[in-house]
Amino acid sequence: MTIAEAQILVDKWIKEKGVRYFSELTNTALLMEEVGEVARIMARRYGEQSEKESDKHADLSDEMADVLFVLICLANQTGINLTKAFERNLEKKSQRDGTRHLNNPKLK
Repeated sequence: MTIAEAQILVDKWIKEKGVRYFSELTNTALLMEEVGEVARIMARRYGEQSEKESDKHADLSDEMADVLFVLICLANQTGINLTKAFERNLEKKSQRDGTRHLNNPKLK
């Protein structure tokens, strides 16, 4: 699935199952909530924080998919073509950071 196809699929799902998009502000708050759920799993599973018994069944891939879904909702609502935005962002990173990381002794 391409990013463009995902944007179309989310829009169709919202219109058929979700009735309408939540407001941009509500979706921004939901995005922060979903990112927090990813952060909790990462901190407890891969970081120093102890994992609770209730955390052990948390599905990181599902939480990441929730982040992506809400991000796509926000892109659709604000008229952002994520494919073009991502391509521009990668080009910016390539120009700005094209050799920076290659010369970082911490990464060797």
